[in-house]
Amino acid sequence: MTRMTILTEADLRTVVKLDLDAVACVENAFRALATLPVAMPPILRLDIPEHHGEVDVKTAYVPDLDGFAIKISPGFFDNPKIGLPSTNGMMVLLSATTGLVEALLLDNGYLTDVRTAAAGAAAAKHLAREDAAVATIYGAGMQARLQLEALKLVRPIEEARIWARDPLKADSAAAELREKLGIMVRAEPDAAKAAAGADVLVTTTPAAEPLIHAGFVSAGQHVTAMGSDAEHKNEIAPAILKLADLYVADSASQTRRLGELHHAVDAGLMSADTQVTELGEIIAGKKRGRRTASDITVADLTGTGVQDTAIATLARDRAKAVGAGTVFES
Repeated sequence: MTRMTILTEADLRTVVKLDLDAVACVENAFRALATLPVAMPPILRLDIPEHHGEVDVKTAYVPDLDGFAIKISPGFFDNPKIGLPSTNGMMVLLSATTGLVEALLLDNGYLTDVRTAAAGAAAAKHLAREDAAVATIYGAGMQARLQLEALKLVRPIEEARIWARDPLKADSAAAELREKLGIMVRAEPDAAKAAAGADVLVTTTPAAEPLIHAGFVSAGQHVTAMGSDAEHKNEIAPAILKLADLYVADSASQTRRLGELHHAVDAGLMSADTQVTELGEIIAGKKRGRRTASDITVADLTGTGVQDTAIATLARDRAKAVGAGTVFES
């Protein structure tokens, strides 16, 4: 007899929160990527251009975890025009010992949202100045909101600016975040002014043309690019990677293929075989992160299957501990 647990989004929201435990879960995933023989195949992506859609399939096996996740993650970016979220999806957690399905996580993209925000927090924790107090978020969707919430877990953020192509969405997001986080958050319609004086800049969009240009960035700032998870996406000017004191990838092989790094390589600003520091190496103490308060640091986060396996395993364990979900036996 086999047992499988079905966990709905509602179930998962009760057992997994965007908190320091989630950040630690994702940090451990990055650490494993740098220190263990993790098996993580390239992302499988299906493009559906006529509907501004894409579907990513990600997975990874981590030797010290007893399960591995396979995630199906659609992004249809015109959905908000018809009142639907732009992202959704699900994960399947299988036993790393037998290959049997242990849990079906019908999260509608919630776990991806949490692990992506937690990755942004992990990057800021290890790369942004410890006194970072002002953040600028480019984008006004769910991930933009969560990135600011996550930043507050690891840095003393007191003020934030929201830039978005749609000023009304920026205003709405700023108002919501002011209420939720209890800090000063305002919409800023000028992308350059939004960056001026900020300590941390985070991009959270599916942009195909840079939102942040080299002249926007100044000494001491940290930049996290979250949105470039496909070859055509590009949120920060390639020149920024060249001028940065430290460029960090979540996965060097991925960022060479579909992150901000590949745009810098294509522009001739960085070599295709340049040595790249990965975030897991910094977390594991194998490489140094920020060296001085004046350093410009860049994190290029394309999203990795190891994060999905880590958050899915955490969700399974927490659900089991409280008896959440519906168990099916066959």
